[in-house]
Amino acid sequence: MKILHIVRQFSPSVGGLEDSVLSLARIQRERLGIDARVLTLDRIFGQPDRLAPTEIVQGVPVRRIPWRGSTRYPIAPAVFRHLGDADLVHVHAIDFFFDALALTRWLHRRPLVASTHGGFFHTQALHTIKALWFGSVTRASVRAYDRIVACSHSDALMFDRIARGRLTTIENGINQDKFRNAASGAPTRTIISFGRFSRHKQIDLLFPLLARLRAGGPDAAGADWRLIVAGRPADQTEHELAAAARAAGVSDAVRFVIAPTDTELRALLGQASYYGCLSRHEGFGLAAVEALSAGLIPIVSDIVPFRRLVAQTGIGIVGSADDLDGIARDVLAARAQGDDHVRAVRDQAVAAAAAYDWNDVARRYADLYRDVLSGAGKDPAPVQAMPVDAAQRGTPS
Repeated sequence: MKILHIVRQFSPSVGGLEDSVLSLARIQRERLGIDARVLTLDRIFGQPDRLAPTEIVQGVPVRRIPWRGSTRYPIAPAVFRHLGDADLVHVHAIDFFFDALALTRWLHRRPLVASTHGGFFHTQALHTIKALWFGSVTRASVRAYDRIVACSHSDALMFDRIARGRLTTIENGINQDKFRNAASGAPTRTIISFGRFSRHKQIDLLFPLLARLRAGGPDAAGADWRLIVAGRPADQTEHELAAAARAAGVSDAVRFVIAPTDTELRALLGQASYYGCLSRHEGFGLAAVEALSAGLIPIVSDIVPFRRLVAQTGIGIVGSADDLDGIARDVLAARAQGDDHVRAVRDQAVAAAAAYDWNDVARRYADLYRDVLSGAGKDPAPVQAMPVDAAQRGTPS
């Protein structure tokens, strides 16, 4: 079985979308006998340099193609020249690739699967235009796809009205080895936020929350509350966030770490006991689940994926991003239960994250591919995965 994953951004770009596609393709190749490959754009958004046209990333063959236009809707017509001999094309996210492959299905005739990854409603920018596009262009494009896979239950609610009958939900997983058990063994009053510096994530709200924690501690240690902000600038810069920290009066208690490697980030997690994210919107909330696997206690906003995560695992503090006083009270009340309580919750978090395993997710996708290919009258039997060293000698098709 030959699967071509198409995604606008991929390694070395860092983010939830990129991590998800890499984890899925890697496990499909290594463990499921699927010849999974990736087609992506040749530049990381916001960076001028072009990347190598072909590369092997963790055993996954990658081909990169040029694009033009806006990062909101990058146009890359070369996609049609690189479908190769794929049995099925798996498009990730709702963008040019999603629409273009739908419009030309009569020509390329490939079975199509798409994963939603939050759609394109991560921010309120151009919300009216986005809603009109979703209800017209996206609705029309959906009809060309054999299956639409909602990556979270919030995505399923969003897409149900335009994809009913071809919609299924397969929540994303996490790399269980990446940050497992990485949180500080000794309870700390340190919160960490990690990921892209994007406005919809409302990282700047963590600074007044930190100020409330430092002012409202029930004992002399209250002032020990600290925050680590680790990630890569996107539509928000380190300078802007540093200014927000100064405005909240907590700059001396905030540490910024720009573009850490996974190894560096794991070390930073080892200094914290809490994960903070007061985002307005998340498709799945990958970083929150990774934080759980590390043993961090989530402090998160009251949005569907976070509310569901806390309800399913019983771990975390969820509250309205408009009520920082309420969130601070809940955090301080939980911390007042003592170090033994924090240690116990840490262990529970690590255990709870085991339910989000990419191996299970990848198997569910493989079953879905086989159903689609069987329906299209094609042999769904998987091919034998190439050995890693053989893959490293190959060139993406």
